[in-house]
Amino acid sequence: MISDDSAASSAPAETWQRIGLLVDVFKLRIGLAIGLCALVGMRLAPAGPIEPGAALGVFLAVVLASAAAGACNHIAERDLDRRMARTWARPFASGRFRAGPRWRLAIALLGATAVALAVAAGNVQCALYTALGALTYGVIYTLWLKRRTPWNIVVGGLAGSFAVLAGAAAAAPALGTLPLIFTLILFLWTPPHFWSLAIAYRDDYVAAGVPMLPVIVGNARCARTIFAAACVLVAVSLLPAAFGLGRVYLAAAFAGGALFLWRSARLAKTPDRKSALASFHASLLQLSAVLCGALVDAALRA
Repeated sequence: MISDDSAASSAPAETWQRIGLLVDVFKLRIGLAIGLCALVGMRLAPAGPIEPGAALGVFLAVVLASAAAGACNHIAERDLDRRMARTWARPFASGRFRAGPRWRLAIALLGATAVALAVAAGNVQCALYTALGALTYGVIYTLWLKRRTPWNIVVGGLAGSFAVLAGAAAAAPALGTLPLIFTLILFLWTPPHFWSLAIAYRDDYVAAGVPMLPVIVGNARCARTIFAAACVLVAVSLLPAAFGLGRVYLAAAFAGGALFLWRSARLAKTPDRKSALASFHASLLQLSAVLCGALVDAALRA
């Protein structure tokens, strides 16, 4: 027999466990990163930063739209997730959550709330970009491309790019040079970032029948493609220093870019799982350096 004290002590644990599952389903870690991209767009727009309340509203709108797309991805890919060692324990794949009409309604309402909030806090153009980001990831990438082509993640990379555009449009519908450069940076960043992970978990994608690039062309050729893509990405990431950002940004972009180039070069030389994971983590640090460097530099120069 379970005592009252034992039952009471297990309740908070179950609550936290459920919260953890929801964080996983809605991919909130990714959503917060996408929200950061929107903040960069807002901060670098030609009209300058917007009122804090409006900025928070746009940030939340982008995060909520990303959450809706993330949940759609979990539901649509639960059959694939069950066949992959990395993802078999995800809530829908493991059966802890059951995909049904209520979940689909919740996702639709969440997406609609995100778009409405983007209109209220920003404008129609901001809402359009917010919706396009969610649709790119949740529908175009997840439902149409992922199972069909090794170039799926190239198009999927537009999801982060639209977040930058949403933030910039909230400040000024006429997009400036810096937000457009950061839109390109996000687009160029996603493929080498995700392909590094795909090399590390290539066997999972083979088992699931997903045509990620290393599955189709092999680890060695994919690793060389990652290095080439990283070179282009890092070169573009230095451009903002010529269009208004200063030494703080340049130092951050150079440091993050150097790390990613080093790790991706090692991956090209030794295309194994260890090098792939190192390249994957370096890409995260590179993007963090670029985004945070831009925000800090812009704040210091204001």
